[in-house]
Amino acid sequence: MSGRGLVKRIDWITVFLYAFLVFIGWINIYSTTLTDPNTSIFDFSTLYGKQLFFMMLSLGVIVLVLFVETSFFERFASIFYISSLVLLIGLFLFGKTIAGATSWYDLGFFNLQPSELAKVTTALALAKYLSDIQTDIKNRKHQLYALLIILLPALLILPQPDPGSALIYFSLFFVLFREGFPLYYLGILLIMVALFASTLMFGTVWVGIGLGILTVLTFLFKRKSTKIPLLPLSLALILAMLFSLSVNFVYENVFEQRHRDRFALWLSLEKDEDKLEEIRKTIGYNTYQSEKAIESGGFFGKGFLEGTRTKGDFVPEQQTDYIFSSVGEEWGFMGTTTVVILFSLFFLRLIYVAERQKNDFSRMFGYGVISILFMHYFINIGMVIGLLPTIGVPLPFFSYGGSSLMFFTLLLFIFLKLDSNRLRDGI
Repeated sequence: MSGRGLVKRIDWITVFLYAFLVFIGWINIYSTTLTDPNTSIFDFSTLYGKQLFFMMLSLGVIVLVLFVETSFFERFASIFYISSLVLLIGLFLFGKTIAGATSWYDLGFFNLQPSELAKVTTALALAKYLSDIQTDIKNRKHQLYALLIILLPALLILPQPDPGSALIYFSLFFVLFREGFPLYYLGILLIMVALFASTLMFGTVWVGIGLGILTVLTFLFKRKSTKIPLLPLSLALILAMLFSLSVNFVYENVFEQRHRDRFALWLSLEKDEDKLEEIRKTIGYNTYQSEKAIESGGFFGKGFLEGTRTKGDFVPEQQTDYIFSSVGEEWGFMGTTTVVILFSLFFLRLIYVAERQKNDFSRMFGYGVISILFMHYFINIGMVIGLLPTIGVPLPFFSYGGSSLMFFTLLLFIFLKLDSNRLRDGI
């Protein structure tokens, strides 16, 4: 494949948006980690210097991906997936623990986080399975296999413990629904989330009373011609109550104290306002300081390198999970709005590119890319502004981290490579 032809076929709008997001992210990493203004930006002992090095490595990843034959990714998707599962299992024996999570391999010069690689391989494996001519997503057995592809890496990541990364894999359900997965599964999932939150907030007794009232109202206001099957309804109510009863056990025995504290803060489970405020300033310290940093930026911000909360290290891990708060403080409402608009344009462009695919594998992988990146974006922004609990999810292309940047880049450019093949074939 000629390099000139590839240059013409690549989707340069997506590439430009990607490059712009990476550059703005690095500017904010530089701002949050700069301690000595006289230090060179190429000093790789600094965090911003290391991120610049990872950016250069990502360029190597891009070149490698674009010059590999397109069929390579589909042909070896299953092998990649199995290899990533082996790497995840290996963490229990050889993993390095950072911030309480055994999620990394220590390679000396670089900490490799295999859960980031597994996102890429899981999206590839799911796309390959769903695009197989023998796969029928309406078939229960095939639905189970598709679910297992998504759940296996998530179940291996959860006990590290890294619930934030595990949660990202559930974003791939959007690929299933795009390809015809029955929507009632989505309804069941939403009901389970509602039951979980309601049980924590009000208790199982009130959840049972609420379900009873809803059942009575359903019978009172149903049309005379509408028949409600009593056996399935009774079974659904029993399962809902059993699920509600299990919530407290899971909450108390499966979640760690730090996770319980975050849920207590997020759902306002503590009714004493003084204690709740104390939790916000201790357990929810990161989010509390992040909100204050964004609030202090006002409309236009304090200016580049002028963020007092950023310079004072008020927000822990600001260069990683809370990088968006530095945008709010130094660039204000205008800066955060610009970043949100850039991400919105980026996702809209990816949807457009995915929809124009004629090859099933390319389209399905494209939606896997969109799902993973959007879930990261949605959770990270929601976490930073206090709408969602803190679960340690980086902002794509923005947050500091070599593994995340390179594997996000790998994920994106495999898709762009698949798209370039569509133009080569003239479809």
